[in-house]
Amino acid sequence: MFDQKTFFDHLKEKFQKSIEAYKTELAAFRTGKATPAILDGVTINYYGQKTPLHQAASISSPDARMLIVQPWDKTQLKEIETAIRSANLGLNPINDGHFVKVPIPSLTEERRKDIVKQMHQVTEKFRVSQRHIRRDAIDEIKKAQKDKQITEDDEKKFSENVEKELKNFMKILEDVAVKKEKEVMEV
Repeated sequence: MFDQKTFFDHLKEKFQKSIEAYKTELAAFRTGKATPAILDGVTINYYGQKTPLHQAASISSPDARMLIVQPWDKTQLKEIETAIRSANLGLNPINDGHFVKVPIPSLTEERRKDIVKQMHQVTEKFRVSQRHIRRDAIDEIKKAQKDKQITEDDEKKFSENVEKELKNFMKILEDVAVKKEKEVMEV
């Protein structure tokens, strides 16, 4: 049996999860301010295992221009330094024997534009993902109508509601994108 409330609750949940995943992915983009999320994509070879950096060390931001990476195991300092340097983030870590300092340089105008271009690609990927959610929802509604669980009028009304939900969540996605782009372009 087609349950309208459950259907729309699940739909909103899927859209919301997509937005959360989008925000997480955007957090990895540098804005010129130090944030531990910058290093989210960095993995190190931790005793033969590829391990995300944040699982092998604590990462803190004492000020807007510096990250401090303090490994649980001091023997990993060199490995951490190398991983950050080779992560292609434009960062130059400094190993002082106790922890790794990661100064965050100011972004050049060219680098800011490049980051915004990468963000646009990520945004488009998530727009597509939200359209896929809509398509799946409408397919489910059509199937319910075909199986005589809902009327044709209900099918139309539910499909319109799915479109409205998509518009709402696309607006949220755009708002998040504009805010992040503003952060990146801010000098």
